[in-house]
Amino acid sequence: MLEAQPTRGVAHRGPALLVHGYTGSKENFLPVLEPLAADGRTVVAVDLRGHYQSPHAPDRDGYSAAALATDVLAMAGAVAGDGAGVHLVGHSMGGLIAREAALWRPEALLSLTLLGSGPGRISGERAAMLRDTADRLDPGGDGPDDQARLAALVRRAWHEQHEPQARADGADEHVVAFLRERTLRTCPVSLIVLARYLLDCPDRTVELAEVVAAGLPAAVVYGENDDAWPPAEQDRMARQLGAERTCIPGAAHSPAIEAPVTTAAALTQFWNAAEGRRPTVHTCGRSHRAADGRTARAS
Repeated sequence: MLEAQPTRGVAHRGPALLVHGYTGSKENFLPVLEPLAADGRTVVAVDLRGHYQSPHAPDRDGYSAAALATDVLAMAGAVAGDGAGVHLVGHSMGGLIAREAALWRPEALLSLTLLGSGPGRISGERAAMLRDTADRLDPGGDGPDDQARLAALVRRAWHEQHEPQARADGADEHVVAFLRERTLRTCPVSLIVLARYLLDCPDRTVELAEVVAAGLPAAVVYGENDDAWPPAEQDRMARQLGAERTCIPGAAHSPAIEAPVTTAAALTQFWNAAEGRRPTVHTCGRSHRAADGRTARAS
């Protein structure tokens, strides 16, 4: 995980847990970790099961939305400690998993933020790419999970498609090296299962709206140029939920990377307001490691 603590004083506000999207990892939140922690809270970003540095699941069922939501709730409990809950943020597919967690146990959360995440299945060009990924790795939808074969297919896709694209996009060599390592360490079975989940995910906005109406503070945050779920669709979802809505100027599908200052400010403002609506989490009794200005660290 990556964890950030306030550079001054102790964490006196409710902690936050950040969940990445498809093919992503905790590093997607690096630009916002310290700005979010600076307001007086512990902020933790994690790898979902099977992604980058997290252990792989034993079978496909381990990558179901239910299994991943269970993991998220367990991590939320660990981050909250003796507190009242966490501010849960899910980016893209991570937002759909965070939604599942909120529907199951809203009392474990101080708030829910859907970041660049829509009401259900994905469409457009991204849907076509996901379908291609699933079909390449698992033609017919019922192939055996031969890890060696799947890993070889992922390596081939990296070298033939993703690495050339990263270089064409102007990525620095250290970024290309990181993307290569992350891609090759992520479980290929998770890529199959979660691609199909994104293509078939049901719209559960009505159910979530009931949870929000019962008292869970919720926000929908998206880039004005999001190319995964259209901004208009996310805006409509926010209104149906009765959630706070923030459009990040100049950002596309990854506001935490593309506009970290604006995104961190929006999240902080929402979290502080949410804590004003629910009991404040006091963490004075918990131990806090000293911070030296470089508070994000991996483990």
